[in-house]
Amino acid sequence: MLQSSTSVPFVDLHALHAPLQEEIQQAVRQAIDRGDFILGQAVRNFESDFARACGVEHGIGVACGTDAIALGLQACGIGVGDEVIVPANTFIATIIGVLHAGATPVLVDCEADTALIDLDAVDRAITPQTKAILPVHLYGQMVSPSRLQEIAERHGVLIFEDAAQAHLARREGHTAGSVGIAAAFSFYPSKNLGAAGNGGIVVTRDENVAERLRALRNYGAPQKYVHTYRGTNSRLDSLQAAVLNVKLPHLETWNRQRNEAARTYDRLLAPLQNRGIVPLRNECDLGHVYHLYIVRVDDTAGYDRNVLARELGRVGIQTGIHYPIPCHLQPAYRSFGDGEGSFPNTETLCACILSLPMYPSLSEAQIQQVVTSIEAAVCPPLASETPA
Repeated sequence: MLQSSTSVPFVDLHALHAPLQEEIQQAVRQAIDRGDFILGQAVRNFESDFARACGVEHGIGVACGTDAIALGLQACGIGVGDEVIVPANTFIATIIGVLHAGATPVLVDCEADTALIDLDAVDRAITPQTKAILPVHLYGQMVSPSRLQEIAERHGVLIFEDAAQAHLARREGHTAGSVGIAAAFSFYPSKNLGAAGNGGIVVTRDENVAERLRALRNYGAPQKYVHTYRGTNSRLDSLQAAVLNVKLPHLETWNRQRNEAARTYDRLLAPLQNRGIVPLRNECDLGHVYHLYIVRVDDTAGYDRNVLARELGRVGIQTGIHYPIPCHLQPAYRSFGDGEGSFPNTETLCACILSLPMYPSLSEAQIQQVVTSIEAAVCPPLASETPA
């Protein structure tokens, strides 16, 4: 068994918020004093600033990331009878968002070494009913914009990005949210840019999409009591927007710190790759914002993923699994695959990946502690080296 050590949390929101506490409290007080709790000034400010940071003209705040996908697709004209291609390797909210829009998700496999959607599989899956490709910029790494745009243009389909884990990620000169017609983001508290509760946004450069979405989130009414669309009540809360306004100016710095922490992990874990601890490949270089830092625990590690996670937990190192059961093997969504073996890369990754601690204030000493603990688990001392 590993020896005990100082704990390393999986996420440390306290360390993130502590320097901003007074500013956050002041922003919330100002929103309360204004009394514009629904679609107020704080929301308008944040929508504009976040859209600008993504390189597009419009931001429309909604209640959560799942609604951002569902309402965003509807605003793009996608609904009943339309197919939307999505990765099998994603959080279930991606699938739910497509279904809530009335469309049919068509799952394809992911790449084994990046966990991103397999664009060759996307190309093969397109049918006359395909209306959109919904790439997920997973774990903070973008899917290739140039390849996405080439496939979409050749087939005449839309790109709608799920960027819930990729706030201000970059690749090939594009920022997440600027590749397709629109993109969905989540502000769940543990995201790179997180609220103090739920929240989401759709960003787009298309004014018509933005106008429809503003109505859809507000009971389908472009003006009060005129319900042009069959909408819903899904609005970003003004108090959450106030918190996000304080945090947004720090996002670039936090993303850079995450990338630096990942590079330290890469360096320290390099000797363990031949022992089966293999980080997912970074194809975005400095543009990867590392919402999560993921390793594969291959057969040669000597431990399976679950055992390694338990061993690390015993010494106070928190880990996560994103995600342990593929979407197509979830009880409610088995109809979107053909059972086990439908998407082999996805299924293999779900069985072997482990998320290590990752947050902006993670120190090199903490990363060294994590790696040393992994090494002790996968490279136990020989019997002759064990103290008497």
